[in-house]
Amino acid sequence: MYGGLNMKTAVLLMCGIVLAAVAQAENMRLVCSFETPAEVQGVKATGASVRRVAAHATEGRYALEARFEPRAESRIDIPVPASDWRGYGSVVLDATNTSVEPALFSVEVRDQAGAATAGRTWWALAPGEGASFSLSLNSPRPMQMGMQGEPPVGAFRILRADHRPVDLARIAVVRISMSELSGPRTVVFDNIRLGPAVSYEKISDRFGQYTRADWPGKLKRQADLQSQLVEEQAEMKARPTLPDRDEYGGWASGPKVEATGYFRTEKRQGKWWLVTPTGHLFFSLGLDTVSVAEGGTVVEGREQMFEWLPVQGDPLAAHYQSIRSWLPKEDEPYHRAFSFHTANLERKYGKDWYASWQAMTIARFEAWGFNTIANWSDPRLCDLKKVPYVGTLELHGDMERIEHIPPFTDLRIYDTFDPRFAEAVERSVRALAIERRTDPWLIGYFVDNELPWGFMRDDRTRYALALEVLNLGAASPAKRALVEQLKARYGGIEKLNAAWNARLASWNELLQKPYHHTGDFTAAAREDMGAFVKELALRYFRTVCETLKKYDPNHLYMGARFAWLEHEDFSWTTPEVEEVAARYCDVISFNIYLPRVDARWDFLERLDKPAIIGEFDMGALDRGMFYPGIVGASSQSDRARLYQEYVRSVADHPAFVGCHFFQYSDEPLTGRDDGENFNVGFVTVTDSVYPEMVEAAKAVNAEVYRRRASKREP
Repeated sequence: MYGGLNMKTAVLLMCGIVLAAVAQAENMRLVCSFETPAEVQGVKATGASVRRVAAHATEGRYALEARFEPRAESRIDIPVPASDWRGYGSVVLDATNTSVEPALFSVEVRDQAGAATAGRTWWALAPGEGASFSLSLNSPRPMQMGMQGEPPVGAFRILRADHRPVDLARIAVVRISMSELSGPRTVVFDNIRLGPAVSYEKISDRFGQYTRADWPGKLKRQADLQSQLVEEQAEMKARPTLPDRDEYGGWASGPKVEATGYFRTEKRQGKWWLVTPTGHLFFSLGLDTVSVAEGGTVVEGREQMFEWLPVQGDPLAAHYQSIRSWLPKEDEPYHRAFSFHTANLERKYGKDWYASWQAMTIARFEAWGFNTIANWSDPRLCDLKKVPYVGTLELHGDMERIEHIPPFTDLRIYDTFDPRFAEAVERSVRALAIERRTDPWLIGYFVDNELPWGFMRDDRTRYALALEVLNLGAASPAKRALVEQLKARYGGIEKLNAAWNARLASWNELLQKPYHHTGDFTAAAREDMGAFVKELALRYFRTVCETLKKYDPNHLYMGARFAWLEHEDFSWTTPEVEEVAARYCDVISFNIYLPRVDARWDFLERLDKPAIIGEFDMGALDRGMFYPGIVGASSQSDRARLYQEYVRSVADHPAFVGCHFFQYSDEPLTGRDDGENFNVGFVTVTDSVYPEMVEAAKAVNAEVYRRRASKREP
């Protein structure tokens, strides 16, 4: 069973935490098991302490207990002197959290020259929880293979790796660290061992599922599709809709307010609400990307990843498509792709699969308690006028843009001082606004998405837009506007120099040449740059608002969906921009990728405008997916718990009028056009539901109106 391993090593691999990947044990090599006092004595602790303890639930075996203190640096260094790890592609270790609080940790492998590669846990180990974790070594970055998340090694939990190269012939140290601790954490580590490399060979089966694992609900044969369909239809027949809803999904027995024939907003008893066309209070519960157009994954040049692809003449070959993607191919951005999602829909529903998918999707929304078809969704589904929906608009045109905005150099934003900007807004908005302006099922419009207005890390990222404009020349409309703003305030260049600690010879020098602001920001520089960003944003929101209202005065302008990401812990917006958005938007929108809405969002009370969450997610890695999404969960059950906590936190906040989950179905296992392959769906690639998520949604969606109405103001 254990190939070339001796019995001691085999026992060590099983001790403490039972390994889920014993089948790969013959490819593994033990590095350190802390069986001797010398192994523990060699560990160097910084801001931490270590001791040798009995291995968890295993008599006569030992492990390393590490206590990490809440300090700037809290780590342990486990030496592996002159160790040759060539021939292996991953390092694996066991960890058990013996603290009373959850624990997140990082693992770093350093070579003798100081090069290091590291990985961090996706989600915290719960108190008393244990698992085995793997960190890939010198494997290609997943995006080189077309995916943001890589396949696991065996059934170990993947550490989120940085994929930096190290010299495997001269490994020196394994470092384990924790940061930003609210209090001490104690974790028991054991059985550091080497394993095989990440493999991308035949990772996808004929249904687009992961081949090397099994889980509840995994499709084994095509007939399973029909049996799942019969079971789900019976469930929906027994519980077709949530009670106490009007035709739009509003609160049927709640307070009756003014009906205008269209969705609007109203503040009642200190809380903002949406109102249905018939005058019922409405809290928007939606799913994003309800579409069959997003399921393609590139197969061209990656055929080895798939156990099966349809050959020419196969009826399912109709699901090949050409998509624009991340793959380099000379000057050709389009590549051959295949949609396992739509192929599975045809397998499940037959030739008329699209109409059947539409009917099933609408039935699911009604049964699960979702009342909004949210952003990026199929307009044909919205046209059925069964569920309220939001309009999706993006601006297009040849106006100038401000590019290379730190810290994300691939982002850009419109130069709203360019006269062509207003023309572009007109062209982008007019047709859809005229087409939809009399539709009572339309809630309102999101225009654009996650624009990089600024990043609230420090002054340099907060005022990144102004700094980038200063780097431009006189051909930039924004640069000309900024210089005129400064001239109007200071008059003479010498006054600007004094206010900014600058050394400019003239206004013409500032206008014509790139100006690189270095050093600290003075109070005056902060004020000037903030004022410029505010004016840039004012021109954006005012122009979009006035143009929308000109062609469609009946529906809500719901903003541009400011982003807030948990794993970076910063917003792509600034207070100056939010203030402007509140002036022109009927509803301010945010994509909030956090575990819940908390006190940091109390600033919305000052703006006194309703807000809506355009995206949030949580995902897990226990059902064959490689990336959990931006907010990680330890399992589908944990994911369902997090979903309920998030929705309740939004319902409890007086400013928010809804939240939309990203998204309806999982992203492709092997990556969509930009490589995302997240477990973020309520349904899988086989159109099978995640039952934990569905039941969680039914429960929390059913309670949301009465909960929001009864929640007392702080």
